Formats: sequence, C-alpha cells, structure tokens
Amino acid sequence: MNNSFPPARWRIATGHERTTQAAQAVLDDGGNAADAAVAAALAATMAEPLLCSLGGGGHALVQRDGQAPQALDFFAQTPRRRRSGELDFYPIIGNFGPDTQEFHVGMASLATPGVVAGLFELHQRHGSRPMRELVAPSVRLGREGLTLNRVQAFTLAILEPIVRATDPGARFFGLADRKAPLPTEGAPLANPELADFLEALAEEGPDLFYRGEAARRLAADSVEQGGHLRLEDLGGYAARWRRPLRWRYRDAVLWSTPPPAFGGLMVALASHRLAEHISPRAGFGSPDHLAALCQAMAESEDLRAQLEQPELLASERALRTAFAGLAKAPQQVSRRGTTHISIDDGRGLAVAMTLSNGEASGYVIPGTGIMMNNMLGEEDLNRSGFHNWPRNRRLASMMAPTIIRRGEHRYLVGSGGSNRIRTALAQVLCNLIDFGMGLRDAVNAPRVHLERGRLSVELAEAWPTEAQDWLMQNYRNARAWPERNLFFGGVHAVGPDSAAADSRRGGHAAVGETA
Repeated sequence: MNNSFPPARWRIATGHERTTQAAQAVLDDGGNAADAAVAAALAATMAEPLLCSLGGGGHALVQRDGQAPQALDFFAQTPRRRRSGELDFYPIIGNFGPDTQEFHVGMASLATPGVVAGLFELHQRHGSRPMRELVAPSVRLGREGLTLNRVQAFTLAILEPIVRATDPGARFFGLADRKAPLPTEGAPLANPELADFLEALAEEGPDLFYRGEAARRLAADSVEQGGHLRLEDLGGYAARWRRPLRWRYRDAVLWSTPPPAFGGLMVALASHRLAEHISPRAGFGSPDHLAALCQAMAESEDLRAQLEQPELLASERALRTAFAGLAKAPQQVSRRGTTHISIDDGRGLAVAMTLSNGEASGYVIPGTGIMMNNMLGEEDLNRSGFHNWPRNRRLASMMAPTIIRRGEHRYLVGSGGSNRIRTALAQVLCNLIDFGMGLRDAVNAPRVHLERGRLSVELAEAWPTEAQDWLMQNYRNARAWPERNLFFGGVHAVGPDSAAADSRRGGHAAVGETA
C-alpha cells in the first residue's frame, strides 16, 4: 500500500507534553511506533496518574503499511470468584463544574489489570528496541519529577474524594496525608517507587507484576480488606489480539475496537446515524447539524441498550451479527479517567492506544507506586448492576482507538471520556469528512453530548445565533459549559501530515523528521 504522506516524518499526539517527549525520544533513537507507544504509555503513568496506570487496562490498534490493522485487547478482566460477605466498596462524586458523576471505589472495585501484559505483548510482536530503553524516559521522570499542569490539577480537584480515600493514595498524589491541601498547578510530583519498579520490570518481564511480590501483596490485601481479586486472577491474565471492527463512513474506511469492547460499536453506530441525518446543505454549527447530532446520539444510545442483552454480551460473534443488523436498519427513537496516544512513525507502522485506570480506586500496591483501577465501580462498565458481573470475563470498555483510511491517507484517532468517547469521536469524524476541517480544527471545534435525554453544550455562546435559537426551542434545559472541558473527551489524533492534541485534556502534539 502506497501512502502519500511524507515517509520520513513521525507524528505524535498524546495527553501530556512529557508523554509526547518520551515517544519522541524513542523515535529519534531509531525506535518504531510500537516502541514509542510503549514508552509513551509508561510515561503517561507518571505524567497522567489519574488517567493511566499499570494497574489499569487498555486497547490498541496497530497497522503496518500493506497489512490489515490488528486490535490488541488488554482491558481489565473480572475476577474468577465473587467475594461473599462485607465488601470495601463505596460511592464518591466527581464534580466537573456544570455536571457531576458518581463513581464507586474501594478494594471491591478492583478488576484484574491488563496494561503490563498489553505493553509487553505489543513490544514482543512489533517492537524493535530493548525494553530497558523504553522504560528509561519514565524512570527519569519518576525520579526527577514534573510539575502539575492546569488540567492535571483540575482533574485532582474533580476526583478529590478518591485522592483523599487513603493515606497511601494521598501520598501518591503528593499530599503528606489525606487531610493535607490538594496540590495546585505548578506543584512538584514524583514517583520514585514506580521508577524502581519499572527498571525491575524491564529486566524480569511481566511475571514480576502478575506472579511476583507485587501480585502476592495485592492479592493478600484484597483478601484482608474486602476485595474480589485473588492471585489466580492475576496469574491467569492474558492480552488478546482480535480482528478489528470495520465499517465505512462516506468515502472513508474505519477500523476500531471489536467486541467485547463497546467503543468501536458505538462510534460506528453513531457514524451510521450521522450519515443518514446530515444533509448536504448542513454546515458546522447550523440547526441542521445540531439536529443531526442530537438525533444520532439518541439513536446510538438506544441501540446500545439493544446490544446489551445478556445473550449478546456472552458472544463476540452474536454482538457482531447484531451490530450488522442494527447498523443497516432505520430506527425511530421516541440515550472516566482515560487517555489516548496516537503515533505514526513515518516508516510504515502506526499505533493508536487508549488507556484507562477508571477514576482510580484509592489503593496503591505497597512498594510499587502503582495505583489500582476501579473498573468494577464504573457504572458504564457494569450495566447490569454492581457485583453482577460475569466471572473471568473482559469488561466491555467504551474505548475506541480508531484508524481511518481515506484514499491513500491514514488518520489515527482516539479519546478519553468514558461514555463521551463515542460522541467526541463521532463529531471529530464528522468534522473531518463532512465539513472538510483540518485535523486541528476538527479536534478543537466545540462539542455537544446527549445522554438520557439531557444535552450538554460546550462553548454555547460560540455557536451561531441560529444554532442557539434552535437549542432554546428544542433543549431549553441544556447544560451550558462556558469553556472547553475535559467532560467532552480528549481526542488526540495524527493525520497524513499533522498531529493534533486536545486542549481539553492538556494534550501535546509533535511532528518531526525520522532519524
């Protein structure tokens, strides 16, 4: 396959400047996109500690020129047994400003993490540099530290109850104890314990995490403190390569996360509905555009409910079949902490990777500097109710790292934002393909999000007057957000000649010459 973009220019888009710098250092030293993605993910555990952790999970799409994309599933897994008796599990409220969201934390919110297994699997199949070189940027970052940027400080304030859940968790985020003031923008943050663990991990491999002392301590604490996880859950975890979901939107072909993940399904469903509803005369911000977005969001949310039947969730094949039927049928409808990395090395390999730690559980594995996930406390991931999860199964993430092919051009996109991922990516896709925006404009354009009949509008006053009039007529009670906010996701994308990182989440993009 011949690509028209410059063969010797790499493109990186991530959620933090230090994450991008880690990837760039690897590319400048001759590494490929897989190497750079591993280094970036490890650096993100330092630079974006509420969004990314070795104690979390993720999904990636990988494509080598001339070959079909591959999907790597290393998301969190449910335990093999449910604990009976008292559980350490309780709610906290995340305060985004105009909106709030409830999450649950505690030891019983921990699912089996997959990030370590996923990064080693990606490296084994596609990497070219020794793992000890890939951990080096994050090791330096953990020991030397960094300063909190505006977005990370804001995220700490949103999830303050989690930051203060335990003394070890508070110290993880730079507090002396749970009662100390929250760190603010510019405050130092380091994690030397994690730096030490990463050095050992590079030498000993993933067994250090899944079968070594860290695993034994995590399992023992879970038993003693009211959690579900056991040593057999950790030792039995494996990352899995899957066939990506594939569909068309206008003149583009897209690939994204397949079942059991829901993210790719939801982006595909939303894009199908947008294709039906957006008329040729619609312009960005017009009443026609807003009406199409709201209709598509409502319909895709309703279709998600149809897909969440127990008999479908039990079978990847059944989910794919149901999706194919729903995507073709016209419908009449009366409805987290995540970061993304996009890297194209300019030499034929591209990786789109989304990582999450949920909102974090408040529990840090002693001696490792690793904050564990709260995936079993995420309502979006436990649609049949908490503690009703099927045992020893992948949780159905909303992550959707996506590859877009338009002619000879390739784009990588992905987003954080829990159930806002589907709407953020669908809108960026629409901006690129229907409105012909450049990559940066497509990412930074204001967004809307409709969920359970409630509309949120970003930068409401920036929309055209006719759009504001339409909103008043159709969604008089819409929530108005006065500025760009991480509530609406964080899309980090690379295209054939550019890279764009979402300012909503303090993203950072770079383009440069390949060594």
